[in-house]
Amino acid sequence: MEMVANFISDVSANPLFYLLAFVTIASALCVVTLKNIFHSALCLILTLFSVAGLYILLHAEFLAVAQVLIYVGAVSILLIFAIMLTSQLASRKIVQSNEQVTVAIFVCFLFLLVSIGSLFNTYWNGINAPLPDNNILTIGILLMTDYVLPFEVVSIVMLAALIGAIVLAREERS
Repeated sequence: MEMVANFISDVSANPLFYLLAFVTIASALCVVTLKNIFHSALCLILTLFSVAGLYILLHAEFLAVAQVLIYVGAVSILLIFAIMLTSQLASRKIVQSNEQVTVAIFVCFLFLLVSIGSLFNTYWNGINAPLPDNNILTIGILLMTDYVLPFEVVSIVMLAALIGAIVLAREERS
């Protein structure tokens, strides 16, 4: 509990944290409330960028770079391409609405209560030691030595997914 209080006092002293938190929450709300799916995707990119900024404030530079490269650079761009290539989603005849708004608000509020309760009722066994200066180097060495097999398996799976997407896109164009 003391570690959570120390973390909150350290981070909350930074005004950049409040700016990034506000941008994250506002853009996340835009993702789920906007009627235009393309604008929602653009707000998703802004949300992911601001989360990367929060990672930087936590001194987790590797996670910030991975967030930008993987989620913003790959997933979001793939999502925008899928929106642009699907002609039916751009049609004005399709109405995007949610009939279960009240149920969604209730579930979100319940999730918020459970999350806050678990945050304050969990014992956080953490070490207050400073982070090493070469944590990115350590991750790189571990990826290329101890975890080289899972790293290469993931790259082969991603290559297979890329080839499958190309094949599906070519068949749809024909």
